[in-house]
Amino acid sequence: MFNDLTGKAVLVTGASRGIGAAIANGFAEAGAHVAIHYNASREPAEKLAESINQSGGKAVTIGGDFSRSPEARKTVEEAATRLGGLDVLVNNAGAMVDRRDFVDIDDELLDAVNDLNIKSLVAASQAAVPHLEKSANGAIVNLGSIAGANGGGASVAHYAAAKGYVHTVTRSMAMALAGKGIRVNAIAPGVINTDFHAATPPEILNNLKSMIVMGRLGDAEDCVGSALFLSSRKASGYITGQVLHINGGQYMA
Repeated sequence: MFNDLTGKAVLVTGASRGIGAAIANGFAEAGAHVAIHYNASREPAEKLAESINQSGGKAVTIGGDFSRSPEARKTVEEAATRLGGLDVLVNNAGAMVDRRDFVDIDDELLDAVNDLNIKSLVAASQAAVPHLEKSANGAIVNLGSIAGANGGGASVAHYAAAKGYVHTVTRSMAMALAGKGIRVNAIAPGVINTDFHAATPPEILNNLKSMIVMGRLGDAEDCVGSALFLSSRKASGYITGQVLHINGGQYMA
């Protein structure tokens, strides 16, 4: 379906687990050459790369702490070197860091959330631009969230605000980079049943599930097709600056 991705060089950040791992594997199945970025979870990243390579694909792993912008830039440069260029950047690295009532949010938490979810995305994207503009398929896919559109919940205001930034900067990036031949879009997953929600209380998950018109939580595979679609010039060559919601009908923009 996405045969124009065959042989393309793709970096997926935060790709050792969950949505990032599923997307990296999806690109590999489409024939792309994939750089799998990880931070603390080296072992699952290496297992994913090994599986891809044993299946006849091409994957490399790159470690880096994306709470630090220099590490984000370094990761992009290493990916471009090891893959012989870069055609697609998927900015998936990010985390809630902690659930906390709004009145208890402090500067330390805000800095941690913004460093990981905002500053690293900007740094990685800036580093990728010189490589992507050399490609005939330059594309960036940012990972937003339903929280960036509906505010999340009472204990995630800091994370929701960071993802709201991702949605907005996606549109700004699309305008800024169109002249360089780079398309920029985002996907905004809803409640996806991965390790991300391991600490989410069951009663909260059940309440969220009751709001989903399709009657189930999402899984990581539900995000793969949309990421590939937005990365394929053949499939979405006239689409840029969009935020594609993937939430089973919980939020309808």
